[in-house]
Amino acid sequence: MFDFTVMNTTVVAVFFKQALIMAVDWVGYGYAALVASGGVMGYVKAGSVPSLAAGLLFGGLAGFGAYQVSQDPQNIWVSLVTSGTLGAIMGKRFYSSRKIMPAGVVAGASILMLAKLGIGVLQKPQDA
Repeated sequence: MFDFTVMNTTVVAVFFKQALIMAVDWVGYGYAALVASGGVMGYVKAGSVPSLAAGLLFGGLAGFGAYQVSQDPQNIWVSLVTSGTLGAIMGKRFYSSRKIMPAGVVAGASILMLAKLGIGVLQKPQDA
């Protein structure tokens, strides 16, 4: 009898390992799109120009960081500073307001991005 749990565990492990060493940083680009679109939505819904400016600035920096990570997986500094700064700012706003949108979502996404960057740095380099 074939043991499917071993196969499923192996498939999941290979998938996550491959996701962490992929050539294009799709997670980073998705994070950048989330941040930029959040700024645009803040402007559209509330007319907040500071939200628009901050969203486009941090989204652009996150996109540039994702591009750098795509070119060299060890070049994480722009992504690290961007997600760390945004995580701290929005984490503080979430702590004081307890509003999930937008502070909680962006703080959570920033923490996940920091974790992804940390895991990527701690992994052994792969032979190509």
